[in-house]
Amino acid sequence: MSLATRCPVCATAFRVQRAQLSARGGRVRCGKCGTVFDGVQGLVDEGVERIAIEPSPQLGLFDPSRRAARQKAEAQAADGSALPPFLEERRPSVRAVLLWSFLALLAALVLAGQIAYRYRTELAVLAPGARTMLLSACRALHCNISLPRRPELMSIESSDLQADSRRDNVIVLNAVIRNRAPFPQDFPALELTLTDEADRAVLRRVLGPVDYLDAARLPLVGQGIAPSSEASLRVFFDAGRARATGYRLYLFYPQ
Repeated sequence: MSLATRCPVCATAFRVQRAQLSARGGRVRCGKCGTVFDGVQGLVDEGVERIAIEPSPQLGLFDPSRRAARQKAEAQAADGSALPPFLEERRPSVRAVLLWSFLALLAALVLAGQIAYRYRTELAVLAPGARTMLLSACRALHCNISLPRRPELMSIESSDLQADSRRDNVIVLNAVIRNRAPFPQDFPALELTLTDEADRAVLRRVLGPVDYLDAARLPLVGQGIAPSSEASLRVFFDAGRARATGYRLYLFYPQ
């Protein structure tokens, strides 16, 4: 059975159900003016007083689905920090996680391989146990593992240039090369420049290990200069008609 209640402010009457009144302790809201009032006190007798009954939009206040939707909308409006749906964090799928993990591992392996290839000589010296593996890899890649070449750890300890008293136009170069590194290094190349009185170059020669090492040490050229040790050299070469009064000598590793 439906009842009728009247708004005390705007005098609008509308129908309500007993269950609706008991659910809210009798409190209802007027659909016209929005006043919240006691619907039990505002009940009227339709038989005694003929009133214009209007449909009640307030009945939606007692609809659980509408109430939940309204509460959710109010909560979202109150929270200014709420992100729009397209910005909300989405958890990646297991398949995507596995794919990205595999790609990251592959990239790390490629980077490690590039580093090992670039510094294979240093790795072979610092980790002798890895030399066999590096040699096998180099055979497959058609590369080689040479001795380290660190010119900043090599120096010319002494040098001397003299004319050969037994032969005309022949000069003798004596020098001592020192390896200051804690590991063996390859024999460097030497550049000898003869200069005149104005320190201008009149003759330049580049000497490789096969040019300045004697026959007895040539078979050992692959072993390089031992750590913290020296290698002496003595070279004879024809200066031709060059008239030199000085010289310059420095070591380097060719590219």
